[in-house]
Amino acid sequence: MRAVLSNEVGGPETLVVAEVDEPAAGPGEVVIAVEAAALNFMDTLIIRDRYQVKPARPFSPSAECAGRIAALGAGVEGLAVGERVLAYVGHGAAREKVVAPARVVVPVPDAVPADVAAGLSVAYGTTVHALRDRGRLAAGETLVVTGATGGVGQAAVEIGKLMGARVIACVGGPDKVAAARALGADDVVDLSAGDPKEAVKALTGGAGADVVYDAVGADLVDPLVRATAWGGRYLVIGFAGGDIPKLALNLVLLKSIDVVGVHWGRWTERDPAGQAANMRWLLAEVAAGRLRPTVHARYALEDTAAALAEIEARRVRGKVVLVP
Repeated sequence: MRAVLSNEVGGPETLVVAEVDEPAAGPGEVVIAVEAAALNFMDTLIIRDRYQVKPARPFSPSAECAGRIAALGAGVEGLAVGERVLAYVGHGAAREKVVAPARVVVPVPDAVPADVAAGLSVAYGTTVHALRDRGRLAAGETLVVTGATGGVGQAAVEIGKLMGARVIACVGGPDKVAAARALGADDVVDLSAGDPKEAVKALTGGAGADVVYDAVGADLVDPLVRATAWGGRYLVIGFAGGDIPKLALNLVLLKSIDVVGVHWGRWTERDPAGQAANMRWLLAEVAAGRLRPTVHARYALEDTAAALAEIEARRVRGKVVLVP
């Protein structure tokens, strides 16, 4: 079968498509015939050995996929050959077939296309865990989202609205304002136009945000902590801005703010049942038409380098999907 392989440390141009052996399901595992595998920004890092997980080479990028079960290992119950499923595998999904532990496999309703299902685990799974489990976001609260037109940012705007929040989207330029509004944001803060603290304060009548979903970090942390309401929750999602910032803890004390880390990947290992429940909720919302994730583009395995280059250049609006 064909697989995209990282044989050496480097950028997207170092990836190759090669023939590899067909996988076999061990005890507690399933083989999935991949119909779609989604790419994320983390894939641009993992092939350069700049991600927190460094797989042994050769390995395939892509952490999430959807398809049909091709084989079941010993002891697997509740799943069937031919069943439509999705899976979060960490890395390795950019190939025609992938082995996954049965505990990470979730059935996909017929109403959800494979290319949409493939892109739900990382961005949307992270966001549901962040907003529901960690941030305790309630209907009527105000949610600020940084990087609102990026992968997890888009998911946060969409899910925040689905949960009944007022969403303030922060974007890095006037060209992204319309895109954030199209996602459903109630208000948009253009970070190139001024101080985000003052903008959020003005939009909330001085009260500040109940929840901040921060996937950027860098120089946004100080002003947005200052723009967090009394008793608010500041969710640390990631550091797409590059620098890992330092925080003056007196700001946390003075307004009784919760600064909450969101390590979704580790949580999925510690609570696979909770992750599966969140994915079932997401799939039900998509199947009912209440959540409509966008697929930016579909690529063949041979075009993986071009797909990752688009992600790296931040030209993507939605999910990028490989179709073997």
